[in-house]
Amino acid sequence: MSLEKQIMGKLKEAMRSKDQASLRTLRAIKAELLKEKTSEGFSGEISEEVELKILTKMAKQRRDSIDTFKEQSRDDLAQTEEEELNVIKQFLPEQLSEDAVKDKVASIIETVGANGPADIGKVMGVAMKELQGKADGKLISSVARELLSS
Repeated sequence: MSLEKQIMGKLKEAMRSKDQASLRTLRAIKAELLKEKTSEGFSGEISEEVELKILTKMAKQRRDSIDTFKEQSRDDLAQTEEEELNVIKQFLPEQLSEDAVKDKVASIIETVGANGPADIGKVMGVAMKELQGKADGKLISSVARELLSS
């Protein structure tokens, strides 16, 4: 089932149960999907890759907002963002552990033939494509830098 159909089903459930956090988040996801559909050069269905990219971007925005609100001691706003992040996570693939990311990045370094920190660009390009949606970009970057500098 496509993401759009899943969202519509969950949206109906959220309306029935009067779950405001889910409703707000699902409407935001629906709006992003609609924006993508109406963008210039779009044809047909939204691919799974694009759906994943949209959800990953939305999750990252929520994480950044949570950090900012916690720094500013705005726990009420941080809690709202956390609620939204939890709803978005339902549609994202399961996140890899740090050890799994290290293993993947190590194999990518070997495959690309990277030798040191100067080759971080090569590694990150491949790693971000392979691990998109499965791991946070900051984690991938820090693991890659750590492995390349050792």
